[in-house]
Amino acid sequence: MKIHLASHYGMCFGVRDAIAQTQEIAEIQSATVLGELVHNPVVQKKLDAAGVAIGSLDSKPQEIKSEAVVFTAHGVADSVRNSWAETGKKVFDTTCPLVKKAHRSLECLVLAGFKPVVIGTRDHVEVRGLITDFPESIVIIDESEIANIPGDWQKIGVVSQTTQPVSHVENLVGKIGESRPEGEVKFIDTVCKPTKNRQQALNELASQCDTVVVVGGNNSNNTRQLANRASDLGAVAFQVETADDLKLAWFAESQHVGVTAGTSTLEETVQEVVAQLEEFTKEKRRLMLFDSLKAIA
Repeated sequence: MKIHLASHYGMCFGVRDAIAQTQEIAEIQSATVLGELVHNPVVQKKLDAAGVAIGSLDSKPQEIKSEAVVFTAHGVADSVRNSWAETGKKVFDTTCPLVKKAHRSLECLVLAGFKPVVIGTRDHVEVRGLITDFPESIVIIDESEIANIPGDWQKIGVVSQTTQPVSHVENLVGKIGESRPEGEVKFIDTVCKPTKNRQQALNELASQCDTVVVVGGNNSNNTRQLANRASDLGAVAFQVETADDLKLAWFAESQHVGVTAGTSTLEETVQEVVAQLEEFTKEKRRLMLFDSLKAIA
């Protein structure tokens, strides 16, 4: 069994910077993150150990005991940011710059007179942040939901959740255009570069491997997208949060195992998974040798 590591995988700069900034804040003063800073349980344990508390955007200011509040890498609406700034709390914003780009892109489309459509998962925190300032927004995730766009919308502006598969987004934009042959559809590509790189690397990995392991939080959208894509490409796909989740039996028939990871996954977690897979390779060799000796006997 040979192990292959994707050419692009794991933690992106936005997540890395959000974690570093939050840890620095916590060293100076008490801090509460309003939500999950990133969707990864290993990172969350490190923040817990640093004394960072967890709240929510729906928390009342008096319920937050810390001096500072921290917005997550997924971003928040401008109205939410301004509301918290008026509470007297010290407010820190770790929103990824590429998520901020998505916010500004949607704002520019609306100001230009386009009706807002967001391609993404409706209940995801990033999407909620995108649409809160624009309550007229329609959120779609598949072709069947295009029918939810009002028929009298003939000038439509489209952005995407940053972690959606770019091919899926482009297909939906095309279908929206087909549904409005007399209208105008303006699309600003807000799928982030790290996501695109990891998706492309996954395509290459799945072409070489019969099995793919995707490392990341169970509630991470981009991790789930990688696992789904690996399966769609014909590989046997497993999503794990840590090396402890791996099972030798999964790889009984595997010859080439690919490893990739979502954008909120620590490098150390990926390397622990690779190390465990290498141990599985040794164990498979021992079992094969034992079976051979048994056959001879």
